[in-house]
Amino acid sequence: QVQLVESGGGLVQPGGSLRLSCAASGIIFSFYAMGWYRQAPGKQRELVASCTSYGTTNYADSVKGRFTISRDNAKNTVYLQMNSLKPEDTAVYYCNAKYDASYWGQGTQVIVSS
Repeated sequence: QVQLVESGGGLVQPGGSLRLSCAASGIIFSFYAMGWYRQAPGKQRELVASCTSYGTTNYADSVKGRFTISRDNAKNTVYLQMNSLKPEDTAVYYCNAKYDASYWGQGTQVIVSS
C-alpha cells in the first residue's frame, strides 16, 4: 500500500518560512520523481517544484529563488523549503510521486497572512 504523508503546513506571516515534508512508504522511493503541487481556492492544481530520481530540480517561475525542493532517499522523504512567503502562496500543498504510476498525498494547508 502506497502512502505519501505530508506535514509542516500552517499559518505564517508574509516574509516567513516553512518547511514541508512528505514521507513515502510502499514504493522504491529512489526510483520515483517527486513533486510538490499546490491548489488555491478556486484555482487549478499547479506544479510548484519537482525533483527527478537523479536529483534534477525544476521550479515554477513564481517560486524560483524562494523555494527549494530536496530529497533524502535514505529517509524516503522529500522536502520543500519555502522562504519569503507571500499571501499568494496560500494553498493546499500536495506531494506527488511518479514512476510507473502516480501517487498523491492528502495535502497540507499553508496560509500566509498577517
